[in-house]
Amino acid sequence: MMQLGLIGIGAGAAAALLFASVTSGSWLSIVLFYLAPLPIMIAGIGWSHWAALIAALSAALALGLVFGTVFFFAFLAGAGIPAWWLGYLAMLARPAAAGANGGSPAALEWYPPGRLVVWAAVLAALIVLVAIPNFGTDAESFRSGLNQALSRMLRLETGAPADAPLTVPGISNVERLIDFLVMAIPPAAAVIATITNTFNLWLGARIVKFSGQLKRPWPQLSAMTFPPLAAAALAIAMGLSFLGGLVGIVAGVLSASLLMAFGVLGLAVLHAITQGMNSRGFLLGGVYAGVMVFGWPVLALCLLGLIEIAFNLRARIARKRGPPAVT
Repeated sequence: MMQLGLIGIGAGAAAALLFASVTSGSWLSIVLFYLAPLPIMIAGIGWSHWAALIAALSAALALGLVFGTVFFFAFLAGAGIPAWWLGYLAMLARPAAAGANGGSPAALEWYPPGRLVVWAAVLAALIVLVAIPNFGTDAESFRSGLNQALSRMLRLETGAPADAPLTVPGISNVERLIDFLVMAIPPAAAVIATITNTFNLWLGARIVKFSGQLKRPWPQLSAMTFPPLAAAALAIAMGLSFLGGLVGIVAGVLSASLLMAFGVLGLAVLHAITQGMNSRGFLLGGVYAGVMVFGWPVLALCLLGLIEIAFNLRARIARKRGPPAVT
């Protein structure tokens, strides 16, 4: 237990430093800020979820003592608890059913990676939803509070006086831009949080695997599947997002995070259906580059993930290909 405590405190110190780097205001600090959950996930996947929980609590406490209660709750809700929970689920296992995994009595059935991605999306939505009351408790007060916060931020960046009209070089209508950002920021924040949770979980598991501490076998990510309720939850959330008021905002946030999760599923499908193709590396590299540079190609991956749920695309293509040739 002493070892777990020391590992947890060390991981918590690393997570707190990464999270606190955002106070420097540099562009690099944004990357470090989003990597703050990584040490906690490494502790949870490589050692124990108890070590991860100690890391989350110690980091939040340190940030609270140095920067105040806002940082304490922001880290705990935005990084600490989600990282601990994902690390806990990643190492969750139960005895395999009879005949599974070769029929070995000691075989374990590990928590499926598809469900981990769905959890990453749900937690991302919760992170954004927890932040909404900071700006307002209803739709109008939330939009007004976020509008004022963005206006203050732009004034600080441009040095504009508080009583002067807000102007930004190169932008003719600043108020229209702010109104657009008020509408776009909640779902965009959910998408970024989903990507961050998923990437940190993958990177943490890879680091633990490289160090030889990973106790579960590395899953075949191209065979990832989602629970059936994920598609139904997305459909309901997208329907509710057209409603007005706070319900529409909440549903829009959940829709964005779940849609991003289906983008991850679409990427898994793409990896599966391109196996054996001579140009596979070029195709996958182009897709990754397009997503990172332009962003919008991820919508095609989301559509591919939804098609997989509806039509079981990987199984259909596998049947057409037939069994591999014996050489």
